[in-house]
Amino acid sequence: MTYGTGSLPALGTVRARLDAALDATAHAWLHAALADAAARPAPGAPEHGVEPWELRFAEAARRTGDEHADAARLLLLHAARADTATLTALYTQGTAAERRAVLLALPHLVEGPGALPLIEDALRANDTRLVEAAVGPYAAAHLPAHAWRHAVLKCLFTGVPVDALARLTERALGDGELARMLGDFADERTAAGRPVPDDLHRVLALTAPEPLKDGRADPHGKES
Repeated sequence: MTYGTGSLPALGTVRARLDAALDATAHAWLHAALADAAARPAPGAPEHGVEPWELRFAEAARRTGDEHADAARLLLLHAARADTATLTALYTQGTAAERRAVLLALPHLVEGPGALPLIEDALRANDTRLVEAAVGPYAAAHLPAHAWRHAVLKCLFTGVPVDALARLTERALGDGELARMLGDFADERTAAGRPVPDDLHRVLALTAPEPLKDGRADPHGKES
């Protein structure tokens, strides 16, 4: 079971699917790991080194398999009531796979834009696993327009499918500046003798202004 990026599954659904996919040994590990996470001190309590649940977070892939690690880590973070400071520490110290799990967990755990530095860091990377995880529901809800447009271009440049971009249709609608940036990107690719990604034409079509009630198109589009 993989935990996708463009949509936000309910935690109950994630747990049910993971329970159904794991064998008895992995299921026992998950049960113990979630108990460790639930028993952690409340965020802000005095620290006492690495906590047991953090070790569980790191070993999740080895215990559940790579295909289930994202889901297991999401459930651990939720059970541990991980706040932005905890998520930032895990991201900063973690492997690429652990960083991906933190990014995927953000919309479940962080309400405001406080974790945007993690999204911005991932979008500066050339690891497509991180880029894909960074453009999910949390980015769609909190990235400013200019940064979000560059996230779209990052996907096109690195080959991340634009389906990973949460709320793509909604955010691209009527965005004239995004249309301009896409046109410039296409021109640069053509001038360099490189193919223009098919996804670019798809996103460009989404930027068309929304029709007004009388059937005419809104000539203004979105503000930057």
